[in-house]
Amino acid sequence: MFRSMIAAVLLVALTAFSNAAMAQSATGNVGLAHSVVLASGASRSFDGVIPSILGQSLNVFIQQNPDLQKELTEAMKTIAPGFEKRKDEIINIIAAVYATRFTDAELKELLAFYNSATGKKMVSVLPSILEESFVKTQEWSGKISEEIVQGLRAEMKKRGHTI
Repeated sequence: MFRSMIAAVLLVALTAFSNAAMAQSATGNVGLAHSVVLASGASRSFDGVIPSILGQSLNVFIQQNPDLQKELTEAMKTIAPGFEKRKDEIINIIAAVYATRFTDAELKELLAFYNSATGKKMVSVLPSILEESFVKTQEWSGKISEEIVQGLRAEMKKRGHTI
């Protein structure tokens, strides 16, 4: 029993040491990762998060207190700027994630890419590429869905069923 307790203590200590070492190596990359997040445009994808949360919160209170809509809206306008300033927290969270996934050398390569002419173009056109890709994917999935329905009906008809 004493040995298993020592083994458990050692396991906990090794895990803590390993986690501390990983955290320390990740924090060394966070500043560089922060630059990559900004250069990549990834931070822009979160521009609407805080306004969305503010709007959802306001709507909950308005639904509960419809007669206070005007006052609630005014109060939200008063507190909103303080929360809008907290967007950097999201960027820091993302940077910390990048820092755990990429080495310093990889982050430097990413930063060099995003600061290049091609990288800057990528950042500027990516939203429209994603939007167009989404539309075309939706069109494709609709076509495939129709073909599946037709195929299933034909197969079921062969089996004596009309669906």
